[in-house]
Amino acid sequence: MPCRAGGGAAGHRARVGHGNLRGRDVSTFERVEPRVRFPELEARILAFWREADVFRRSLELRAGAPEWVFYEGPPTANGKPGIHHVEPRTFKDVYPRFKTMTGHLVRRKAGWDCHGLPVELEIEKEIGTSGKRDIEAFGIAAFNARCRESVQRYVGDFERLTERIGFWIDLSEAYWTMSTDYIESVWWSLKRLHQRGLLVEADKVTAYCPRCGTALSDAEVALGYRVVEDPSVYVRFPIVESPDPSLVGGSLLVWTTTPWTLPANTGVAVAPDEPYVQVRRAHEALVLARSRLQQTLGEGWTIERTLPGSAIVGTRYEPPYANVEGAHRVVAADFVSMEEGTGLVHLAPAFGALDLEVGRREGWPVVKPVGDDGAFTEEGPPFVRGLFVKDADPKIVDDLRKRGRLVRAEAYEHSYPFCWRCATPLLYYARTSWYVLTTRIKDRLLEVNEEVNWYPEHIKHGRYGNWLENNVDWALSRDRYWGTPLPIWRCPAGHDTAVGSLRELGELAGRDLGDLDPHRPAIDEVRIRCPFEGCGAEASRLPPVIDAWYDSGAMPFAQWGYHPELGRGIEEFERSFPADFISEAIDQTRGWFYTLMAEGVLHFDSTAYRNVVCLGHIVDRDGRKMSKSLGNVIDPFDVLDRQGADALRWFLLTSGSPWSSRRVSLEVFDEIVRRFLLTLWNVYAFFVTYAIADGFDPEATPPPPLEERPVLDRWIWSELQLTVAEARERLEAYDATAAGRRIERFVDDLSNWYVRRSRRRFWNPGGEPSPDALAAFHTLHGCLVTVAALLAPFTPFIAEELWRNLAAGRSGHPDSVHLADYPEPDPAAIDPALGTAMAEVRRIVELGRRVRVETRIRTRQPLRAAVVDRPAGSAGLAALVDLIAEELNVKAVRFADRASIGRWRAKPNYRALGPRLGARVQALARALADDDGSIAGRLAAGETVAVTVGDGAVELAPSDVELTREVGVGWGCGERGRPRRGARPRDRRDPRA
Repeated sequence: MPCRAGGGAAGHRARVGHGNLRGRDVSTFERVEPRVRFPELEARILAFWREADVFRRSLELRAGAPEWVFYEGPPTANGKPGIHHVEPRTFKDVYPRFKTMTGHLVRRKAGWDCHGLPVELEIEKEIGTSGKRDIEAFGIAAFNARCRESVQRYVGDFERLTERIGFWIDLSEAYWTMSTDYIESVWWSLKRLHQRGLLVEADKVTAYCPRCGTALSDAEVALGYRVVEDPSVYVRFPIVESPDPSLVGGSLLVWTTTPWTLPANTGVAVAPDEPYVQVRRAHEALVLARSRLQQTLGEGWTIERTLPGSAIVGTRYEPPYANVEGAHRVVAADFVSMEEGTGLVHLAPAFGALDLEVGRREGWPVVKPVGDDGAFTEEGPPFVRGLFVKDADPKIVDDLRKRGRLVRAEAYEHSYPFCWRCATPLLYYARTSWYVLTTRIKDRLLEVNEEVNWYPEHIKHGRYGNWLENNVDWALSRDRYWGTPLPIWRCPAGHDTAVGSLRELGELAGRDLGDLDPHRPAIDEVRIRCPFEGCGAEASRLPPVIDAWYDSGAMPFAQWGYHPELGRGIEEFERSFPADFISEAIDQTRGWFYTLMAEGVLHFDSTAYRNVVCLGHIVDRDGRKMSKSLGNVIDPFDVLDRQGADALRWFLLTSGSPWSSRRVSLEVFDEIVRRFLLTLWNVYAFFVTYAIADGFDPEATPPPPLEERPVLDRWIWSELQLTVAEARERLEAYDATAAGRRIERFVDDLSNWYVRRSRRRFWNPGGEPSPDALAAFHTLHGCLVTVAALLAPFTPFIAEELWRNLAAGRSGHPDSVHLADYPEPDPAAIDPALGTAMAEVRRIVELGRRVRVETRIRTRQPLRAAVVDRPAGSAGLAALVDLIAEELNVKAVRFADRASIGRWRAKPNYRALGPRLGARVQALARALADDDGSIAGRLAAGETVAVTVGDGAVELAPSDVELTREVGVGWGCGERGRPRRGARPRDRRDPRA
């Protein structure tokens, strides 16, 4: 919800939809409609929050208090928000609300991620372009203007959703990653990296999207893996020269799953210390690793000789496609695997990082017959020129087969990366790009990760820790248009100048650039004089923009426009770094979570956050990821208009593990309303109805001391304190799910046991409430007020509704529950023995009801007695015997030991014992039939018993038999949570249970 200007702490007591607190008698309660429509209620509460300026006042209330820092991970507003956006926003709301209520100042600055491919692809769809050539023909200025408009277009939808779900965050002061101050802050950081030698230009093999025409970082690559089938081919590389002349005339057997890279082959790698074999069948000789022979060729081949991989090194071969001179030989490498393939690795330096490393070491030319669009150029074989590489695979396989080079071809299923935005298969290209040398800080990243609390904990050393362990340098530059421009200017002599601000750029350019839009193409037009000593040549900016993930990771400092050279944002940054809490979905372990930490370490030698809640994904009812193409997307506003924000929030916070994917449907939210929200509402409506009827005023008569209240009141108050303690404890541990479930369990106890058992105490027609009624009213009122405060971070709307009617303006309570303190438990009110006894009573009652159902005796029919298998004074049950009697509608409740209730009988479980005993099972059945109850009784008690059968003994466990209890005529029996049928009553009027 935006932080609005205007209004103050005084004069904001309007009860939306219920009159005005200042204009009514606060000793009365406003009537509550039993039938409630939560979306309409929430609209009234939203109006109250706006009118009373509650969010801003909640911040003012904690001015000067200890600060608890929350970072908003900026969503990319390049389309309408989906229901998956509600999940992180709910978790990002519950903890700041809780921390505010526990006495902390929690500033909440919103943010928008404005740059990058998602925005560009949205505009390409709008204007009908299909690649970079089309964009440049359209015009970079016009294209980027459209990108800016697109971001601004959808922000309104996100703001509407943010307010509607009750996510309190300051939208009026949101940071935008496309703003000039933000970009200058990013430039400052890149300039520092460049000065420290951590931002460098290098030729490396990197993941490249041919559709988008740009390299991607490893973090982006990790977002797009899919399981696919590719052609797996085993190819002959004829040996033409070797240190071992006997190999000449045979062929190296080479395996690859990327046939399209074979035209770029310049070498083959072997493991020098592994054994290889030369095998023969008829007139053909092949060389491969000995351990791969059976899996690759099967039977029918004769091993002629075994030799180490080192003996093959230096062998020259005829490549599958002629390309360059001075290459095509076997080299040793330590990355050759014996787990798959043939032990001979095809090397194409243009398309593999390890391949490029070997090629540079050996001095091989880099053969790259594929263009930036992923299609073969004129340097490729004629029959594939112009084809996209993946489309060329089958043609290359056919050509190898026709020329006798193919030994075997099959489909190979494996995980392959696709562009995370446009879904194009990524290619690994040797390209010149700019890199942040994050490998230099790998050890420090691992150290600071130890300081972070991850929820769930296994992410720390699992998914995220493994990512850090395998850290590679960050491919930063993007050959695109809508992004933060790389602030590097280069002169003809090759001198690179990193610029940290528009002011510095203006000084170098000799003109005022304070009003310049730092985006392309305006920034591309700025020329400077090279500042290198003795140079002074004109320098131009290098074309790339940077990875938008760097923008996102810069938000801890860039959100304030932090810039030490300009003296800007320093105090705000130092006050708010690092964050106490962040939260996003699990895919951000390789996205925002990583970039935040990497930039925190790079620039400030610190983690950027202390606690991170990592969420699972939202999927449809069948477990499928939601997408427009599948038609399974749920519009969040459909849910909000049908069931309300509280239902959606409660589901996200309490249903299933938040760390796992969760299935959603409109029916799921209906169940949340029925099971929890309506249960709470019905208790609330019940209280208000009877409080009005009896004229109850919680301030007119002081509540009776707890010790003087009836046992049911003492019990529910004790349970309330336990709930408060557990809710606080779990929320402090970032476990909103357990906290919410504990609150829900209490509400169920309050409704289905306390209120149900106490209904008659609230009805005092025509007279003053009795002391018993006053105790009941005070107890239920106190429970509902406390529950409202407990629920405020979870379901802020219904919590506000309860608070406004039951507490606001009374006993010094503020007009909003969100201005109140979070409840604290009263240890003196906790009675563990009473809690244990009441739990036992409820279990006895449940068993008794099951017995009535099993014996088909309705609850309305009174019975003479119920006998409970417990000692008379067990766990304080004697004091609660009237509750049992009333619930079961019996005249008396007696406690007795097990034996006096009836005799146990046991029969063999033939399915369990038949295979084990064979024919002896019949003898066992006779022995159990003759049992006087002692064997069966021990089995019923959970013991293992030896039973003599013929000439030996059989060990019986309780699971080996079927147990029943014989009881007298007219009695039913329930045991261990399951009813047991005894003799049926002869006369349905027999008043015994």
